[in-house]
Amino acid sequence: MKAQTTFSSPLGMLEITEEDGALVSILFVSSSTPPTPPSTPLLSKAKKEMEEYFRGERSSFTLPLSPKGTPFQKKVWEITSTIGYGETKSYGEIAEIMESKAYRAIGSALGANPLPIVIPCHRVKAKASIGGYSGGLDKKRILLSIEGIKA
Repeated sequence: MKAQTTFSSPLGMLEITEEDGALVSILFVSSSTPPTPPSTPLLSKAKKEMEEYFRGERSSFTLPLSPKGTPFQKKVWEITSTIGYGETKSYGEIAEIMESKAYRAIGSALGANPLPIVIPCHRVKAKASIGGYSGGLDKKRILLSIEGIKA
């Protein structure tokens, strides 16, 4: 079963998709997209946890996730998920953990993250800059600011 909800956030409209009892995607959608109420208990919980996060009341998520990607991408997302609230790591640090020199591939995997915010790719920065973000740098700055990180 596939279900979705759309709601307004400090980053604009977000669309959360659930499939077979786990979240599979969070998308930044057009501001003209109308909000839709959650149709499942998991989508209600996801919306509630994300709203708590945006208000600074939640530092981690307790949602079942099932991101679709290659084994390499999933490994990058797994490592990224261990970066704590209010902390950052560099692309190089992720590469060291993976015992890899594939910095660009790591950046591409982060850009393909289907569950931004919950899998906190916004916490990965370049050594000398904020780095990129699939939702745009303005959204990355907002997320880092929520967590008390200077961008």
